[in-house]
Amino acid sequence: MEVLSYKYFAIAALISWSIGILAFLFQKRLAEKIKKIFPLGLVIIGIGALAYFTIALWIHIDRPPMRTLGETRLWYSLFVPIIGLAVYFRWKYNWFMIYSLFLANVFILVNLFSPENFEKTLMPALQSIWFVPHVVVYIFSYALLAASSLVAVKGLYTIYFKEFDRNTLHLADNLVYIGFGFLTLGLLFGALWAKEAWGHYWTWDPKETWAFISWMGYLIYMHYRFRNPQNTVAPIWILSLAFVILLVCWFGINYLPTAQNSVHTYSG
Repeated sequence: MEVLSYKYFAIAALISWSIGILAFLFQKRLAEKIKKIFPLGLVIIGIGALAYFTIALWIHIDRPPMRTLGETRLWYSLFVPIIGLAVYFRWKYNWFMIYSLFLANVFILVNLFSPENFEKTLMPALQSIWFVPHVVVYIFSYALLAASSLVAVKGLYTIYFKEFDRNTLHLADNLVYIGFGFLTLGLLFGALWAKEAWGHYWTWDPKETWAFISWMGYLIYMHYRFRNPQNTVAPIWILSLAFVILLVCWFGINYLPTAQNSVHTYSG
């Protein structure tokens, strides 16, 4: 990304969150007066830097920065720490805050090493009132579901190498329930957008097909949890697999041969 010197804002967030990871790791060793304020302050500084850049970029290019993969990664790197912060305030999970910051740093590094040039114009299909709500709820749902995948990874580790904490699964449930709600809204908004842009609510376009498969993956997880509340291993594996499917829907679809005929190629 080259517009508005993205690298400076990205590096500021990257440094803040990297120090924040260390601060959360060694929080117990910090002085009592700063052990709570210092780590959280670093998280907020990073969020503020990326939030400022995102708003400024939106104004500068005169369109929502939601068209390309790089732009969506920008939103993910902003949303994931916010979700981590919300979870931390609710449940005080240091490990989740650390994972969230680490994941956000990965998105930042990918954008730093894969810079993009921005265009102000949008193709006709994107000039719709459904563009912003569809993309925003999808990005937020992906961020929540990505966070649930972090919980799944921790769950797998504790199942096979340590004593499993059932609170981990309850956290995954809460993240999936909220993320699934936004994912469903994304599908509905997308259908309304498709009707306006192409005249059909649903055409089983490759992107639509994988979006439906990913939606079904999390639906299966929720149904399994409801029917088998005492089981811990299977739902963690289902959640992990669902996230792999979500990754295919997000960017993997762009590398499939069928994507060449997709009406969603503008988002690559």
